[in-house]
Amino acid sequence: MPDGSVLAFDFGIKRIGIAIGIQLEGGRLGSARALTTIDSEANDTRFAAIAALIVEWQPELLLVGRPLNEDGTPHEMTARCDRFANQLRGRFRLPVEEVDERFSSTEADANLRQRGLSWQQRKTQVDAEAALIILQSWFELHADGHANAHSPA
Repeated sequence: MPDGSVLAFDFGIKRIGIAIGIQLEGGRLGSARALTTIDSEANDTRFAAIAALIVEWQPELLLVGRPLNEDGTPHEMTARCDRFANQLRGRFRLPVEEVDERFSSTEADANLRQRGLSWQQRKTQVDAEAALIILQSWFELHADGHANAHSPA
């Protein structure tokens, strides 16, 4: 993949966390940060906010965290995330990859707790931080030349 930005999404029923990363030549991660959280359950609001981010950041790729049970089997949220990924593909005509996101929210909360954030502060930032973890894990997989992400057609 050429240099460019990558948007990662931690999809949830109430909120969607979003992170941005810049990929350098050779698949290395140039920089990444938690970007924002869309705090709405309304699809029109969600996709309008995502459209604005796509215009602003011009990503080459979109990543969607794909939640799985600890043993790797799908659960209810897996199908919802698959549908969200398909909606992104259809609306924005960009490549979308799904990334195993097991434990990303737990890790995100722990990271925020280590920074000394209160539970109220963590609640508002955990989804974007989880998206950052999803993004970083994708870069780690691809920097090693592996492609373990789930990418349904």
